[in-house]
Amino acid sequence: MIVNLTKDGWDVIYHRAHALLAAQLGGQWQRSNAPARFYETIAAISHHDDLEKEWKGNHLTEIGAPLDFTLGEESERIPESLKKHLDESLYRGRWVAMLTSMHTCYLSQDKNDVSEDWHDFLKSQVENQEKWQKELGITKQEAERAYEFMQWCDRLSLILAQQQIPEDGRALEITHGIDNQRYDLRCLDNGNLTIEPWCFEDEEFTVNVESSHLSELKYDSDEALTNALKQAPIKTLEWTFNKQRS
Repeated sequence: MIVNLTKDGWDVIYHRAHALLAAQLGGQWQRSNAPARFYETIAAISHHDDLEKEWKGNHLTEIGAPLDFTLGEESERIPESLKKHLDESLYRGRWVAMLTSMHTCYLSQDKNDVSEDWHDFLKSQVENQEKWQKELGITKQEAERAYEFMQWCDRLSLILAQQQIPEDGRALEITHGIDNQRYDLRCLDNGNLTIEPWCFEDEEFTVNVESSHLSELKYDSDEALTNALKQAPIKTLEWTFNKQRS
């Protein structure tokens, strides 16, 4: 969960909703500069957080607040759910499985020396990626370009969902996108957002994500939090992007 503190409680965005927001952003990308197998790449972005299943494990901090994903504990064992997630990604095709595997390796790169199991697991993922690239007839560079695009969309979605948009017209670097191009996010005087340089097909578009509002600051148990979220009012958060006129 992505958890934001408000004046009267918490706003919670589910990780799979954040992934859908990332896919919306990716879908607006300019077609002339799109990565290989564009629509399959968008599918991978949309489903890359399917592993984040709600209501499994602990979702509270020590004082009973909803647990933001950045505060979760890292396991030194390879979760069976992670292996299952990667296996199931193949049902959407090798391209989606390859990008999902690359994302897993990126997120787990610090685990390589934790144990022999993690080392062997990550090594097998790289071997799978190379196998799929050969079967799909693509180069490693094409695969890496598509994954850089996926990372960029994921990062921009997180900036929006985590309410990290800078104020007073200041620019925030998103991350280097495809072809090592730097992109900055900035809020305009009218409240809309822009990306510099502009990298989208249309000169204006709107994206959205759903957020659940919790009015209590702390909860006695995971069950209490689960029930509160299932009954929580839902609001749609929207952001409109505009191309800046020169």
